[in-house]
Order: sequence, then C-alpha cells, then structure tokens
Amino acid sequence: MTETATLAESYTEMTELLLPNDTNNLGRALGGAVLHWMDICGAIAGMRFANKQVVTASMDHVDFISPIDLGEVAVVQAYVFNTGRTSIDVKVDVRAEDPRENEERKTTASYFTFVALDDDGRPTEVPDLDCPSDEEEALRREAVDGRREQFEDLIDRMED
Repeated sequence: MTETATLAESYTEMTELLLPNDTNNLGRALGGAVLHWMDICGAIAGMRFANKQVVTASMDHVDFISPIDLGEVAVVQAYVFNTGRTSIDVKVDVRAEDPRENEERKTTASYFTFVALDDDGRPTEVPDLDCPSDEEEALRREAVDGRREQFEDLIDRMED
C-alpha cells in the first residue's frame, strides 16, 4: 500500500514583522527577503508532508504585485498541491497586513518544487497527496490551474 499524506498536513503559515534590516531605501521589503521567507515556508510545508528533509529544486516566476511597508506584517502561507516520485510541488502566497488599520492585501505568490532526501542526502520517495475534503481539493485545483496559467502567460510573453 502506498503511503499518503494530506494537503492539510502540509499547511504552513509564518509571519514576519518588516523591520529596517529587511527594507530598501524606500522603507519597503527587499525582494530577496520576501523570497527567503517564501523558500523557508515552502520547505517547512514540504517537510511536514514528507516527514523528510527537503531541498529546493526550483521556484517559478514571481511578480511582486504590492509592496510590504516597514512595520507591516508579512504573512506567508504554503501547502503541497502535487507530488512526483521524489518531488513535492508547493504553492506559496504572501500577503501584507497592517495591524494598526486592520487591512491586508496580496503581495506575491509562486510555486516551488522541493525534492525529499533520505538520511544519506539522496532523493527518496514521497507520499501520494490526498485531499479528503472539498476545501483541500479546491485549494489543490486552484494551485494546479494557477501554475498552468502562469506557465501559459510566460510562453505568451516569450512569443511576443
């Protein structure tokens, strides 16, 4: 019998208060800091899913659609939405929250692929993804469709 794990078991949420060390001269989050947070959150989701160490294999295209300002809270959410034999696909979303104004907005999203490693550092098999609830299946479908659309947009831009 093949081992399975659920999307919900992988779900991870991190928060970061944007402090001066992670800002540019405009008082906004450095893109590299945001990518760092995304990579960590995605890796945690992958490790929770596989119960193994994971390493980043790839990250898809990233658009920064809204800044995160000094003093705001960055909320990074990740979950596994697809698997291969040794690979795990993770959707990572970032939003900014202004706790003083009780406002939030989407800032970026991307899709990461991680590879699970055994104790010797070699790729190892991962569980199959199970989405037992309608909510989990809807999140999985949203991620699959979103990644496909992002890829199609990239192809269109390359052809122009």
